[in-house]
Amino acid sequence: MAKFSDKLDGIHRDFIANQKMFFTSTAPVSGRINLSPKGMDSFRIIDDNTVAYLDVTGSGNETAAHLLENGRITVMFCSFDEKPLILRLYGHGESIPTHHATWKDYVDLFTLLPGTRQIILIHVDSVQTSCGYAVPRYDYTGERDTLERWAEKKGEAGIRDYWKEKNQTSIDGLKTGLIED
Repeated sequence: MAKFSDKLDGIHRDFIANQKMFFTSTAPVSGRINLSPKGMDSFRIIDDNTVAYLDVTGSGNETAAHLLENGRITVMFCSFDEKPLILRLYGHGESIPTHHATWKDYVDLFTLLPGTRQIILIHVDSVQTSCGYAVPRYDYTGERDTLERWAEKKGEAGIRDYWKEKNQTSIDGLKTGLIED
């Protein structure tokens, strides 16, 4: 049975701290829904109603575009070990690219990774937990280093060129706000 809370509590925090992966979901008012897996020790709890994650360069930048358009975001954690649980954070977020005035307020929460693109800051409206009984069990064997090696090979200038070419608009044509105009 699903349970709702208006803020993160100690049990929620402990559960999140033990997860190696999470998923984010956003959607424009009209267009494609985006669902993305995340990892790399990139998620932080700031307070009972504020969380953030470090976003690294990827093939698209749908989350930033959707947040700029309407702000809605859901984050989901699910247990793949012995104790089943699914935890969802519903809220409103914003993208904080490196040029943003508040970047300096959040950047020290993270260890920067090659290809760091932005911080996604989320104001949590609601926390939901549910059983997760149907989620299979998996063993964590480690992080992939493929994205880091790709970003290191591209270098800072190559990453910025990639952003200009691939990360300025969503697949539905919405602006992402990644690079200052």
